[in-house]
Amino acid sequence: MVAGLDIKEIVELALLLIATGALSGFLAGVFGIGGGAILVPVFYECFRIAGVPLEVRMPLCVGTSLAVIIPTSIRSFQAHYKRGAVDMAILRVWWVPILIGVIAGSVVARVAPERLFKIVFVGVAWSAAARLVFAREGWKFGDDLPKGPLMRVYGFCVGILSTLMGIGGGLFSNLLMTFYSRPIHQAVATSSALAVLISIPGALGYVYAGWPAAASYPTVAALQVPFALGYVSLIGAVLVMPMSLVTAPLGVKAAHAMSKRMLEVAFGCYLFIVGSRFVLSLLGGQ
Repeated sequence: MVAGLDIKEIVELALLLIATGALSGFLAGVFGIGGGAILVPVFYECFRIAGVPLEVRMPLCVGTSLAVIIPTSIRSFQAHYKRGAVDMAILRVWWVPILIGVIAGSVVARVAPERLFKIVFVGVAWSAAARLVFAREGWKFGDDLPKGPLMRVYGFCVGILSTLMGIGGGLFSNLLMTFYSRPIHQAVATSSALAVLISIPGALGYVYAGWPAAASYPTVAALQVPFALGYVSLIGAVLVMPMSLVTAPLGVKAAHAMSKRMLEVAFGCYLFIVGSRFVLSLLGGQ
C-alpha cells in the first residue's frame, strides 16, 4: 500500500494519466486549446480514487490542469509560430487584459457559483459548434475583430473564464476569432500563444490559493509536499507532461494538414462533446 492505494491502483492511475497526457498534447496542437477540457475530468476521477476530499478536489484538478498546460502550450506555440500562423497583433492587444482576467478569475472562483459558468460555457460552445459544423457563414459578429475597448473586454473575458475552468483559453479565443471571420488555422495558432499567457499566472495563483488546504487535510497525501504544491498536484503533472510535449507537435502537423472545412468540423464536434460533458454535470447537480 502507498498513500492508501495498492500497487495495482497506482499503476492503473499512472497509465491513465500518461494516456491523458498524450491526448491533451495532441489536442493542444490541433485546436490550440491547451487540453484542459480533457485533463480536468480525468484528474477529477483520479483524485477521487486517491481519496482527495470533495471540497478541494475540483480546485486541485483545475490548478494541476493549468500547470500541465504551461509546457504543452509553449511547445504548441513554438510549432505554430515557426509556420508564421500566429497573429502577434492580437497578442499585443490582449496580453494585459488577459493577465487581469486571470488574476480576477483566481479571486472570483472562491465566491461565484460554478453552475453559472457551466451554463455560459455550454451556450457559447454549442452555438459555435453549430456554426462550424453546419457552415452557417452568416453566424458571425463582423468581418474582422473590433478595435479599442471591446477588444480588451474580450481579452479579459477569455482570461477570467479560462482560469475558472482550468483550460488554456483556446476555446474562447478560437470562438471569438472565427465569429469575426478569421481563418480557423490562424485562430488555432494564436490561441496556442494565449494559452501560455493564461496557464503560467493561473497555475501560480492556484499554488498560492491551495496552501491552506494542505494544513486543513494533513492526512491526505495527495495534498502534501512533495506530492503537491497548493492546488497543483506534482504527481499528476509529472505523469501527464512528458507525453503531452511529445504529441503537441504532432497535433500541429495534423492541424496544418487538414483542410479549412475539415478542421472546422473537427473543432465543432469537439466543442459539442465538451459542452455535453457540462450538460451532464448540470443535470446531475454536480
